[in-house]
Amino acid sequence: MAWPTRPDNWREAAGPAQRAFARVAAVIGRSEPVTVTAAPEAVGDAQAMLGPDVTVLAVASNDAWMRDIGPTIVVDDHGEQRGVDWEFNAWGGERGGLYADWRRDDAMAAAVCSALGIARYRAPFVLEGGSIHSDGEGTLLVTEECLLHPNRNPSMSRPEIEVALRGFTGSETVIWLGLGVVDDETDG
Repeated sequence: MAWPTRPDNWREAAGPAQRAFARVAAVIGRSEPVTVTAAPEAVGDAQAMLGPDVTVLAVASNDAWMRDIGPTIVVDDHGEQRGVDWEFNAWGGERGGLYADWRRDDAMAAAVCSALGIARYRAPFVLEGGSIHSDGEGTLLVTEECLLHPNRNPSMSRPEIEVALRGFTGSETVIWLGLGVVDDETDG
């Protein structure tokens, strides 16, 4: 998870969001280890709210959507984990992104992989992690609205993206939906 702090995105100095994130971390922590990234100046406050069972890493971000900015963890036939580091452009880059500076978010997957001590592959195209879904059995579900949007990968065709997705995730089948979430500010 990434600790929320943006004053322009989270009301009341992110206090309500931080409390909600801490509750989510506590529930997940009942069955899985939880690691949270936080800006170096927020590590102490985050650790105090999250408690001693949550690992807090000093890694700054631009926002708090780890599903989109963190690595996609893949596992090979031998159980070896690797992280796919997709290019991230704040859901649209210069032509529609939700914030102007996304460098920290684009660097998040590399920082997480390094902290976890796992190998990382940098994918040469834009994809936020929440725009793909896997059944863990070799099938990916993706949307044209997101992956083929002109503010993501204008120089790549659907077949080129599909080949790259298969290569980076080990998936055999890619199912394309036309649209994603209705009226979503991240283009589906």
